[in-house]
Amino acid sequence: MAASRRGRTSATVLSSLPLQALLHLSGACYSLYFLATLLLIAYKSQVFTYPHGFLVLDLTLLFLMGILEATRLYLGTKGNLTEAEVPLAASLVLTVGGTLLAIYFLLWQTLVLRADWVLGATLLVLHGLEAVLQVVAIAGFVS
Repeated sequence: MAASRRGRTSATVLSSLPLQALLHLSGACYSLYFLATLLLIAYKSQVFTYPHGFLVLDLTLLFLMGILEATRLYLGTKGNLTEAEVPLAASLVLTVGGTLLAIYFLLWQTLVLRADWVLGATLLVLHGLEAVLQVVAIAGFVS
């Protein structure tokens, strides 16, 4: 009754709380992933023979991944909170790109340590869960 006095209508909220929580968690986890991967690359370059060209490639891809993740998380949050399909779909496309980069760091970077496996697997699980929730949210927004 109080809501109708203020002139609001009782509209259904379509935003996904689990998706929003997962996007927030993913932002925190990616920050830790980025820092840990950067430190691991520094460690590997000091302890092991790390060719300069591959070191530059791995660092470049890590920073590119950081930009991609920040954009992905921004668009995902914006799309979910405003119940807009386009930013959420763009975030889903960027999730695929982020997943490919995570697979690179998990399998194909110059030196892969067990810590890289743990970090990469965690990030891939988060990306997979987010992708599923993003598809569900987009389907809810469209219908």
